[in-house]
Amino acid sequence: MSERAIRVLVVDDDQGARALHCRFVDAVFGFTVAGAAGTGRDALSQSASGVDLVLLDMRLPDISGVEVLHRLRTFGDAGPDVLVISSSQDQTTVRQALAARVVGYLVKPFTEAALRERLERYREERRARTDAGRERPLAQSEIDRLLATGGIRTVSSSSSGPRSLPKGLALPTLERVVTSLDPATGRSIVEVAEACEMSRATVHRYLTHLADTGAIVVSHRYGKRGRPEVLYRLAPG
Repeated sequence: MSERAIRVLVVDDDQGARALHCRFVDAVFGFTVAGAAGTGRDALSQSASGVDLVLLDMRLPDISGVEVLHRLRTFGDAGPDVLVISSSQDQTTVRQALAARVVGYLVKPFTEAALRERLERYREERRARTDAGRERPLAQSEIDRLLATGGIRTVSSSSSGPRSLPKGLALPTLERVVTSLDPATGRSIVEVAEACEMSRATVHRYLTHLADTGAIVVSHRYGKRGRPEVLYRLAPG
């Protein structure tokens, strides 16, 4: 069964910017534009209809983006996540937005590639949150890897526990990366990304963390031409 597309509400007081950002969102796999709004009140009204993510400009003609954030939080768990898209860079606005637990703050103007990267990162973090609330059955190959390495927890839980993970890394996602690796055969970042259904940039962050903690071994495969290919495998034990 295919994963449901993430419904996005684009909020910006500039009509041209709204249209542009809607096109950017629709071009990203797994996302769909559920609506667009030019005022804070319209944004709140549409947010109540079941959108998953709001792209929120902080400068709106009726009420401020900060006020919109505060009112969205009254929705509780049923409320959408918020990614701020704003030209505002003053400390007060940024701090108020971050205090409202937004999933990101992207300064305008930004490129389509920049928004795509943020949305793909959000999709993976959202998936990790969902996976954290349920257990999935392990494939035979994953069970074999866990038997060979003593289990996922030997890698992901250090003496200081899961809370020691760097900011931006999630334990469920880390475990997905670990279970995609093998203690005997090195895998490239492309192979790991495909196995985990993640972007290469996200996988690279987790592999770097695992390498820094000694949980994986990094090697190189040299071909006849070009740069050597980097391979990753689980460290013994």
